[in-house]
Amino acid sequence: MARQVLGAAGRPIDSVSSTSGPATASTWYTDTAVAAPARGTVTSDIDVDVCVVGGGLAGLTVAREVARRGWSVVLIEAREIAWNASGRNTGFVLPGFACDMEAIVKRVGFDDAKVLWALSEAGLEYVRTTIRETGMPGVDPVEEGWLKVAKSDNADDDLATVRLIGQDLGGQIEGWPVERVRDVLKSNHYFHAVYTPHAFHIHALNYALGLAAAAEAAAARIFENTPALSIDTAGVRKRVVTPSGRLRADHVVLAGNVHLGNLVPRIAGTLMPVWTYVMTTKPLGGRLESAITYRGAVSDTDLADNHYRIVGGDRLMWTGRATTWPHDAKRFAHALTTDIREVYPQLGGIEIEHIWTGLIGNSLHRMPQIGELSTRIWLASGFGGHGINTTAMAGDIIARAITEGDDTWRRFVPFELVWSGGAIGRAAAQVHYWWYRHNERTKAKQARRREAEYGSVS
Repeated sequence: MARQVLGAAGRPIDSVSSTSGPATASTWYTDTAVAAPARGTVTSDIDVDVCVVGGGLAGLTVAREVARRGWSVVLIEAREIAWNASGRNTGFVLPGFACDMEAIVKRVGFDDAKVLWALSEAGLEYVRTTIRETGMPGVDPVEEGWLKVAKSDNADDDLATVRLIGQDLGGQIEGWPVERVRDVLKSNHYFHAVYTPHAFHIHALNYALGLAAAAEAAAARIFENTPALSIDTAGVRKRVVTPSGRLRADHVVLAGNVHLGNLVPRIAGTLMPVWTYVMTTKPLGGRLESAITYRGAVSDTDLADNHYRIVGGDRLMWTGRATTWPHDAKRFAHALTTDIREVYPQLGGIEIEHIWTGLIGNSLHRMPQIGELSTRIWLASGFGGHGINTTAMAGDIIARAITEGDDTWRRFVPFELVWSGGAIGRAAAQVHYWWYRHNERTKAKQARRREAEYGSVS
């Protein structure tokens, strides 16, 4: 077998380099983060059973679970733990996937779709159990569910979702009528909703820092500011080259998302890079009760606009306005505050306390990328749009595959790696986001117009 060295030759396919990303401006998460130790860099050669590349949530889960089973593991991160999407997202922990379950059923069949749904729920429970068992500081999960609200008065799709997930797949899910939705989200922009009662939301960065501490407590070693420059995949022992040392491992896990960049350009090229823009308001005080009495997570779209939750008691964390090229987050300050005022005009003037961006990677089929790329080279990636549960699910699945020979990862084989189209694909995706947002707003206005003309809707 010919020697294969990843990252040593060829140009990346429109990939995002391992050093690109949002500015280091503070976020609500960094300002409320628990203390974390400074971790050093790799400075010598190390022999280990498993090397994990990437210090986000999936990589940290792999490292923890491998170490708990008594295997030696080193995790290397090019910057700091959870410096990007893993520590900058909205903190939703949900069952399911970004791809809707009806599409999954069509692709893999009902029986396999039911297994995938159960795996997604297991990922959610992994997060909940890990927080409880380790006593993670500063995470404080809010367990009031997730509302997926509709801005249109057509409830057929939601009813079909409730039937499929609640009756056929065995999930916990409810349909909420307009009156119940507006009782807790006081906005005429919203109609019916799908409610997932056992979903919750958390402090994403503190969860990542807690995972790192739990992995180290299990004897995993974590190195920061240590980029992987190349990987030699030949032979039983793989070699990962870093600036100041080499790691030799039986297994290598690539958990770097789009930031795999020059290291594995063909893999990075299968993900659509999407920048999301997140803000938290300054304290809203009593005004918040006039608009929102629900304390769970809320989404009012299938894409990356208008996902929000209450943080810090009386602040709103709100995300939206996704782009497929990076921009200064401050550019979207006016747009995001306008979005809030349109939905909740009773809040009045909105002042921003923090605004930031994070880079996620979306696969074209909207499923995570989980599996074995080649002998003992593993991939855990593509978690954009899913919620935190899939990072836990993937990390646990891969750890069991490595240490126990478990083949659950094969459930994801039907969701193959597909090139995202490079610059042309990114341009097409951006146009699609704009079209989707415009089309959704048009339908929402029509629904409110019908309600005003004909009265209440059911």
